[in-house]
Amino acid sequence: MRSLRDQLRAIQTQPRQAQPAAKPRPQDCLIRETRFPLPGRLSLPAGIFPFMQLDAQLPESLSPESLLFLDTETTGLSGGAGTVAFLVGVGEIRRHELIVRQYLMRDYDEEAFVLRHVQAHLSSCQLLITYNGKSFDMPLLASRFVMHRMRLPELPHADLLHAARRVWKLRLGRCSLSALEDKIYHEPRVDDLPGAEVPQRYFDYLKSHDMSLLEDILRHNAQDIATLTRLTYTLSSLHDNPLSAEHTQDIFSLGRVCERGGQLERARVCYRAADSGVMSALCRVRLADTLRREHSDAEAAAIYEKMIAARQGGAQPYIALAKLLEHRLHDVNKAANIARRGLLYLTDRPSLSPREQAQLDDLTHRCARLLQKQSRQS
Repeated sequence: MRSLRDQLRAIQTQPRQAQPAAKPRPQDCLIRETRFPLPGRLSLPAGIFPFMQLDAQLPESLSPESLLFLDTETTGLSGGAGTVAFLVGVGEIRRHELIVRQYLMRDYDEEAFVLRHVQAHLSSCQLLITYNGKSFDMPLLASRFVMHRMRLPELPHADLLHAARRVWKLRLGRCSLSALEDKIYHEPRVDDLPGAEVPQRYFDYLKSHDMSLLEDILRHNAQDIATLTRLTYTLSSLHDNPLSAEHTQDIFSLGRVCERGGQLERARVCYRAADSGVMSALCRVRLADTLRREHSDAEAAAIYEKMIAARQGGAQPYIALAKLLEHRLHDVNKAANIARRGLLYLTDRPSLSPREQAQLDDLTHRCARLLQKQSRQS
């Protein structure tokens, strides 16, 4: 039996196996630049920012060159641990061009390089513009910055998904970028890679490192940034001239945006312009409400009376006019008459919805109270 000393000597005399060479560390990620011509110089009037509902104060003078448009492609569509942004595209306006730079992580060890480039861009801009970035892109990037012990610059962020919904959701329903390209710009995408297929396509690339697998993703990402920039132009133009919108639903929606922003006169211009067809009742309700808020009570009452005569808006105009007559115009007799007419309108209906039942209860109590007021006055 071999002694321990003999065994150790045998091990020492055996040739060592060659160790595989260490993988060279990457120097950077893949960078691609694409340029898109712009139709003209983008102007950003201060009043456009209610569209964007910013959560931070902006400088008074904001140049197009200070904007940064950002979009990511990720290894998962629902976020969560392990999800990374393997591609980040950023767009900047320079003269009459949009310059899109895309930073691609060819393998996981290149993620830090992608984040450093993004950090540099965010540090040099004054306003970040994304599409659904507040809910998805930026929280994901923030978590990746933390993982790499890097600082994510803080700056005002405009998520145009919400701005687009406020303007077009009433008419279009869906407000994805591809839907807006089709319905607003009449330029549907051809042979576009569905977003649900992007993660698997990247995983396939990691196995083969065949760059042709990522060309569709790079093209899709660059097009998203170009459309985001175009959307900023469109919203800016619509703010300057809401009546340039082609559809009454959009003009009404623009009026709602102006109303929420406190621009009541501009809102009324939109409501009057959109007062036709199926939009008439909605426009008249909002028009009367803005007039009532500014104590133009006689004008508001005239609109409610017009709605009642046209049988628009159900029982709501009866209730609104009765309130106005009683509390603002102090005409108890006319208020009682309108409330009784509202009751007759509802009782003539074969069936009532829960909302109409609540309106019936309101008018019943209102009539009883107004009758008591009439008796006291007489």
